[in-house]
Amino acid sequence: MNVQIIKNKDEVEWAVIPYDEYIQLVEKAEMLDDIQDFDSFQIALAQGEEQLFPVEVVDKLLEGHNPIKVFREFREMTQDNLAKKIDISIPYLSQLETNKRRGSIKVLTDIAKELGISLEMILINPE
Repeated sequence: MNVQIIKNKDEVEWAVIPYDEYIQLVEKAEMLDDIQDFDSFQIALAQGEEQLFPVEVVDKLLEGHNPIKVFREFREMTQDNLAKKIDISIPYLSQLETNKRRGSIKVLTDIAKELGISLEMILINPE
């Protein structure tokens, strides 16, 4: 590395490097950040704090499909099964899945818990 050191009263004050070397350092620093983020995610995944979902699930969410329905189908649950587990009616669940009705925080929290996801995942709005 070609570095020019600039001193002020015998104290190093600046290190000047060519621009292309600066760009390389920035790219390496960004790569290090990415590696640290990946390592943190892997730890969280191993501890059960993060989840992975198939691309089909993510695509449906990004296309605007109702997250309750997407995750219910991903978990291979019927409306009847999910409704019974959280003690709501099937028509009510159907209305939640078709966005004809908004659920209370308690109901949405119960659904999220039963589907094994966070409440935030149910409240996804990709638009």
